[in-house]
Amino acid sequence: MHGGEFAERIGALTEIRAHRPQAVAEAAATRKRRPSLLGPSGRLMIVAADHPARGAFAAGDRPLAMADRAELLRRLCVALGRPGVDGVLGTPDVIEDLLLLGVLDDKVVIGSMNRGGLAGASFEIDDRFTAYDVPAIAERGLDGGKMLLRIDDDDPATARTLESCAHAVTGLARQGLMAMVEPFISRREGGRVRNVLTPEAMTRAVAIASGLGATSAHTWLKVPVVDEMERVMAASTLPALLLGGEVTDDRDAALATWRKALALPGVMGIVAGRTLLYPPGDDVAAAVDAAVEVMP
Repeated sequence: MHGGEFAERIGALTEIRAHRPQAVAEAAATRKRRPSLLGPSGRLMIVAADHPARGAFAAGDRPLAMADRAELLRRLCVALGRPGVDGVLGTPDVIEDLLLLGVLDDKVVIGSMNRGGLAGASFEIDDRFTAYDVPAIAERGLDGGKMLLRIDDDDPATARTLESCAHAVTGLARQGLMAMVEPFISRREGGRVRNVLTPEAMTRAVAIASGLGATSAHTWLKVPVVDEMERVMAASTLPALLLGGEVTDDRDAALATWRKALALPGVMGIVAGRTLLYPPGDDVAAAVDAAVEVMP
């Protein structure tokens, strides 16, 4: 759609929500779903947009990049319209905007579940499930749910998050839906939660995440690319998607690390957000196309 038409449709979202809130459920009910998670390529390219609900707006050197909802939606629509993009990951507000815009037919739609561990908060590790729950994901016809699992051995709140993620994995599996778990070993440095991105830490995180829930039949992992990825991926037989990571000026280097990791057994695709939606130069289509090209 051209710029003027898109601006009109964005402008209408608030009116629809105010006067016809049932339109969200109607759009979800009529969305055309694809027959399987994996498309013809046997891979998954998912665009992530669940950062704002955690109060995380920064992309590269722009501290409030993702705070403009209309601009975020515009970039998402561009990304979802590119060949090879399979779907989106987001919180209910973002997914519902995209449903109302009519851009989710034949796409994999993953609902983001735990957003309670707000970025920078003292309770960040107590990552409660404040967005989608299992019944809502099933009722809205989504394809799965995603949860972040940060394991801090020095923070007792980790146990609650582990238990909540395990319940979500079990519940999604009972509905035959993907449970996407993004695990990290984390620790506080200077009062802020930092993820430990060593091969040893990620191997431990992958092993713990793989054992969550009453069954792992529908569990997928979302993992960052770290050194010695072959060691990390050897810790589990679950399918994994690569985390896009932070925005970087060296796109070629980032693509090279993705290409190398995608060649490992078990790695089935990429979930990327800011690195595709807010690339240097702001050419979303080019950034998405380049990422799709590295998929074997």
